[in-house]
Amino acid sequence: MSNLAATMQLLVAAAFVSIPVVRHCFGPAAKAAAVAELHRQDVRPEVLEENGIRFDAGGHETAAPVTVAAVMIATAALNFAGAGQARLLTWIFCSLVLLMNAAIVHSNLTAVKSVEAAFRRKGDPELVRVEVAPFLRAAEAAFPCWVGIQARLRNAVVFGGAAVALAAVSLV
Repeated sequence: MSNLAATMQLLVAAAFVSIPVVRHCFGPAAKAAAVAELHRQDVRPEVLEENGIRFDAGGHETAAPVTVAAVMIATAALNFAGAGQARLLTWIFCSLVLLMNAAIVHSNLTAVKSVEAAFRRKGDPELVRVEVAPFLRAAEAAFPCWVGIQARLRNAVVFGGAAVALAAVSLV
């Protein structure tokens, strides 16, 4: 069963790595679309840079998913090796992955409200003027249509893979 857990952990790792890969490939197009939307709203596009708003795979957009992937790979290696601590670490890290992915899904579902609140917290009066819903729609439309399918598949792999890994180490 530890091999099953390890295989699921590798799938979860691959799913998390897909996040910065997609953003790296299509982030510039999303930024260009968002900038065009800002022009339409008569908001200076420089407001994005001035407030550290990015669409690429920089910063935490890469660090967080790559860290999760590295932890899943390390835990999978321990499961493949049959190491004694693998079961406990699988319980800890797969549980955290389930919680983190639930937070990601919630954030995606409430993106407009979250971004509006974040813009208000920045305290930049120009940023507050941004109509967030069309701004986000423009950026999202710059991604290929398959990215939405990939995101749903990624979530299924993460939720399912982590749950199966937890079940597999529980049955040992």
